[in-house]
Amino acid sequence: MTHDSFAASEDVLAAFEAAHNAQVVLLPSGDTGAALNQAILAKDNPLADVFFGVDNAFMSRALDADIFQPYPSAALADVADAFELDGSYRLLPVDYGDVCLNYDIAWFADKGLPVPQTLAELTDPQYKGLLVAENPATSSPGLSFLLATIGVFGTDGAYTYLDYWADLRANDVLITNGWEDAYYGQFTVASDGERPLVVSYASSPPAEVIFADPPVDSAPSASLVGPGMCFRQIEFVGILKGTTQPELAQAFVDFMLGQTFQEDIPLNMFVFPVNDRAGLPPEFTAWAQIPAEPVTVAPADIEAHRDEWLEAWTEVVLR
Repeated sequence: MTHDSFAASEDVLAAFEAAHNAQVVLLPSGDTGAALNQAILAKDNPLADVFFGVDNAFMSRALDADIFQPYPSAALADVADAFELDGSYRLLPVDYGDVCLNYDIAWFADKGLPVPQTLAELTDPQYKGLLVAENPATSSPGLSFLLATIGVFGTDGAYTYLDYWADLRANDVLITNGWEDAYYGQFTVASDGERPLVVSYASSPPAEVIFADPPVDSAPSASLVGPGMCFRQIEFVGILKGTTQPELAQAFVDFMLGQTFQEDIPLNMFVFPVNDRAGLPPEFTAWAQIPAEPVTVAPADIEAHRDEWLEAWTEVVLR
């Protein structure tokens, strides 16, 4: 059972099937929240053996629902401790991606305008009307960017994330419902839009190279990856309680954490592998930037306050 963005090469899945005399059946079940809700509702009669796609924004909800059984896979030996957020081994990390601000390199060069180096700089009048972001209530990267602002500016004190968003609104930030609307509808690199700054992914620049038609020699966009500029999403896999194939489920989890599957991740899901031994495609090596100091917000805090934060954001930004 997966979210709708799961993708893997047919030959990679076929290799697992051949090695274990098994058939892998994929059950795409909507976005992360919708898929997780389905899994929770079916906890007494699970729809699958393995669930992939819980991220750190939904992690506490998944663990509190108690739908996963522990499995301390030996394959975790090749995974950095920073990705292992669940000490009970019910959710094991598979990939990560950083939601960052991407900018149009040529646009900023032509205007002679320096790119912003902090989130706070986006409220400067020189960047008025340049940013497009996504609604965090309807968009995964939109939620990640909201969490980045909460991680940087906090929820209490003289200047909070809501003060920051009020300033962004005053500086003419444009909010769209989803990533595609923002990237392919408003971002100057990928559309006829007029916004040279977009909330997207650190993997967007290599994607621009990979899918360019006609081919290009360099990425037309880049990511702003300074301290406090990006929010790191980590995606996890877990074995659902009640599986009738526990040994095969464990084998598939091992497979997802192994080098073959991990090296298949970047060009299918455009995120990064967590296995230290996994190599990256040359396009990622050349054009993707990995933040050294991404923003983090504790999964338990996200679960406890997500709805409250979203409602407050909506009041400040959209009403």
